[in-house]
Amino acid sequence: QVSGGNEQGLLGLAFHPAYAENGFFFVNYTDRRGNTVVSRFSVTDDPNQADPNSEEIVLTQTQPAGNHNGGHLAFGPDGYLYVALGDGGGGGDTFGNGQNPQTWLGTLLRIDVDQLPYSVPPDNPFAGSPEGADEVWAYGLRNPWRFTFDRATNDLYIADVGQNQYEEVHFQPADSTGGENYGWPIMEGLHCFPETANCSPE
Repeated sequence: QVSGGNEQGLLGLAFHPAYAENGFFFVNYTDRRGNTVVSRFSVTDDPNQADPNSEEIVLTQTQPAGNHNGGHLAFGPDGYLYVALGDGGGGGDTFGNGQNPQTWLGTLLRIDVDQLPYSVPPDNPFAGSPEGADEVWAYGLRNPWRFTFDRATNDLYIADVGQNQYEEVHFQPADSTGGENYGWPIMEGLHCFPETANCSPE
C-alpha cells in the first residue's frame, strides 16, 4: 500500500510516549496514489512484530507532485505529535503553498492523537482563527524532511531542503507559542528568492 522511489515511501515512524503501556506507534507514508498518510499501528504480543490489520488512519494529505513530501513525524516534549509536510513539490513553490498557513502543505502540524483520529491542541497558533488551519504549528517551509527536539533544552530544529543554493536548519526555542513563518519562498536561507528579488527579510 506504499509507493516507493523518488522522494516517496515510508518516510517517518514515531513511538507513542506511552508505547511501553499502549503499544502504539505512528507512521508517515505515501500511498499508491502518492498522497501522504499518517496512521497508527499496534504492536502484537511479539515485541518485534506489528499487527498489519491494526492500522487506524489519523490524517491524509493530497500531494500534487511526487517530491517535497516532508514525511518526518515525532512527539514533542508536550506529548503532541508533530508532522512535517513539504510545499507540494515542483520547484520554486509551484503550487503557492509556502506562504499559505491555511493549507497543510509547507507546514509543521501539531496534533493530539490520544483519541483518534486526532484533536487540535487549543493553544495551537491558528486554532479557531481564519488566518490559518487549526493544525498548523509553523509554516513557510519547503521540504522539512527531518526535525528533532533537543533532549536537554526542548528546542526544536527543522532540517529544510533548499532550492538550488542554500539548505536550511530552522531553530524554534522551547518557549515558542508557534506560528513562525520560516520564509519560503520569499527567502532561501538568509537570501531573497530568487536572489535578484527585492524582498523583505523581516
